[in-house]
Amino acid sequence: MIFVVCLSTAIKVNIRWRKMEERLIEMEKQKTDAELKNLKNQLNPHFLLNTLNNIYALISFNREKAQESVMELSKLLRYALYENLSSEVLLSKELEFINNYISLMRIRLSKSVKVNVKLDAGPRPLQIAPLLFISLIENAFKHGISPTEDCFIDISVMGHEDGKITCEITNSYFPKNIKDKSGSGIGLDQVQQRLELSYSNQYQWTKGATNNHTTYTSLLTIQSHEL
Repeated sequence: MIFVVCLSTAIKVNIRWRKMEERLIEMEKQKTDAELKNLKNQLNPHFLLNTLNNIYALISFNREKAQESVMELSKLLRYALYENLSSEVLLSKELEFINNYISLMRIRLSKSVKVNVKLDAGPRPLQIAPLLFISLIENAFKHGISPTEDCFIDISVMGHEDGKITCEITNSYFPKNIKDKSGSGIGLDQVQQRLELSYSNQYQWTKGATNNHTTYTSLLTIQSHEL
């Protein structure tokens, strides 16, 4: 009798403990999803604000380019509005979005800025969190361009057979004055948070300027999730 009672109690406690653990796991998942959604909601206005500022600057001296920029922006917004609802998208779609963004940025660049781009989704379909790389590219355009000196931006996003995705960006480095408020300054912090939430222990990110502070490099490697 005592054995049966103890066994029954142990079973009830175990069931109760498992249900509590399942609830905690579900609550943690909901918290992570909410944090990711919040980061995405912050990212879109940040990206849109920078792009609108670029178009506004174009209107005063080249209306034709400004109109072209509006068309490019419409493509970007269509992607951001619909694809951003998913937790992951095909890398090929993300690269198309990046290419459209770079095309938009090229419109306002002078001939003294050399932009080299290599985008390759790789030999097999891979998935990636949407709009993850755009802040890194924005950062390159923000800090890599000088109105008076020759400068460059090299952008490479590649998918690999082993499922890894690499995003390497190297640019000439003209750090902004701390009083410069162009952009919100939260882009790179958001990338770090999203990486921790979506790819914890599945990414490596090295970034920084060279010793002479003339070049800045960011290399991000992510192990993508299987389709």
